This record gives sequence, C-alpha cells and structure tokens, in this order.
Amino acid sequence: MIVNSEKMLLDAKKNKYAVAHFNINNLEWTKYILETCQALQVPVILGVSEGAIKYMGGYNTVASLVKGLDKDLKLTIPVCLHLDHGASVEACSKAIAAGFTSVMIDGSKFPLTENIRLTKEVVKMAHYKNVTVEAEIGHIGGSDVGSADQKYFAKLDDCLKLYQETKIDSIAPALGSVHGLYKGKPNLDYNTMRKINDNLPIPLVLHGGTGLSKEDIAKAIDCGIAKVNINTDLQITWCNSVREFLLNNKDVYDPRKVISSGEMAVKKRIEEFVTLFKTPKISKL
Repeated sequence: MIVNSEKMLLDAKKNKYAVAHFNINNLEWTKYILETCQALQVPVILGVSEGAIKYMGGYNTVASLVKGLDKDLKLTIPVCLHLDHGASVEACSKAIAAGFTSVMIDGSKFPLTENIRLTKEVVKMAHYKNVTVEAEIGHIGGSDVGSADQKYFAKLDDCLKLYQETKIDSIAPALGSVHGLYKGKPNLDYNTMRKINDNLPIPLVLHGGTGLSKEDIAKAIDCGIAKVNINTDLQITWCNSVREFLLNNKDVYDPRKVISSGEMAVKKRIEEFVTLFKTPKISKL
C-alpha cells in the first residue's frame, strides 16, 4: 500500500530503528526492493532522484510503475514513493501531481532564509495533498570532497528554526556523511545528531549510508536517525554481479537475463541493510 512517510518514520524515531530508503533506477530495481521488503514484511521508502525520473521517462511513469507493482505484487507493506533531492518547488510540484507521497526539497545550497522560504512553499503545497516533506540543512557533500567539511555541518539552532518556521515532517542534517563512496574515514558528528534529535519532534534522515560501517550506522540510529538512504551500495552490488555473469556467459544477449543476473545479490544486500537497521515487521508496528 502506498503511503506517506509520517507514521513509519515517527515510529522509527520513537523505537530506535531506521526505515530503509532505497533509490530506484528502473523497473527491475523497484521490483527487487518491493519483493524483498514484502517477504521481510517491513516498510520501505522508494527514493527517486530527478536524474532517475528523467531516465525512467518522467514523474507519471515512475508513479504509475510503483502503483502498478503495488497492485500486481499484492503488497501488504507500507511503501512510500519519495522524491529524493528535489532541487526546486517545480520539481516537488510535479512529483506531488503525479502521485508521489513524499518529497524532499533540498534548499541546503542556499542561505537559511532562502532554504526556509522554499521549504515553506513546498510544505504548504504538499500537506494540502497529504504528502510528507523532508528538508536538508547544512550541506551533505559528494565523494569528491571525502568526509564533509565541518563548516558545512548543520547547527542545532538552524535546525530548530527550519522546523519551527516550515513544519517539515523530517530533516536531513549534514553531519559528516557524503553521497557516493567515502574517501577516507567517515567522521560523523554524533553529539550534534543526538542534540538535534532530542530537541526536534520530527525524525532525522541520514544521507550517504553507503560506505558507513555497521558500527557507524548503529550509533547513528541510537542518536536518532530514523531513515537511512542507500543508493551507491546497491548499484555496486548489482554491477559486480552482472559483470561476473557476462564474463562467464559471453553468448547471452537477452537483456532480461543480463539485468536479472544481479537480482539475488541485490536482494541479499537489501535484506542485510534491513537487518542492520533493526526494522521490525509491520505486524509489530
């Protein structure tokens, strides 16, 4: 069933576990994630970047794909369809109109006042449609900068101001994680993470889950992280499996066989993340 992220993330915050956010890239990717989470009976958030939306054909195509799989796979788990790193009000508007149940407005590259202005506009539009909103504060870097520069880390007062003036549903504070692969050892600011969690009633989101150790993730969840975003890890897992298949099956040309050769590896990795995040079965929620 397609839902927004409110209930699942508030429960995760309350009970010290995390819900997995897996980015999707195509039909197969989406199907693998949904089948695995259905088998495990856990909630899941399907994140879709603007780049992936363009690649897959558009907002309506992505929404229709997820809704179709929800029906055809007879899903009983909560599934949230989430716009990941929406760069503009327009992008969020298109996602909401297409049927996405959650959006992220990423105004982190702007000064706080502009971030708040953009976020307020999206929240007003989204909440009218029962769509949840995530915002980012500070700046979560890319792998090219290694572990994030502390001058871009989120501050408690800024997080409070962003929440109080916008009434967002979740917040992604930049506290040392990076997108993609880490260059060097990750250095997360757990103390600030815990302070933000203790002072805000909304769930915290950790971007850049790939490359963090089991200990890093466990400590982040203990400090209040209720949602962990995973993308690069599954891409690498799939790619390695497909490369091995092609190396050993040079006469295969059927794209279905090529793409699906990474299925079991991806599904196994998804299960490992769900276990690591301590996500309970929906019957226990």
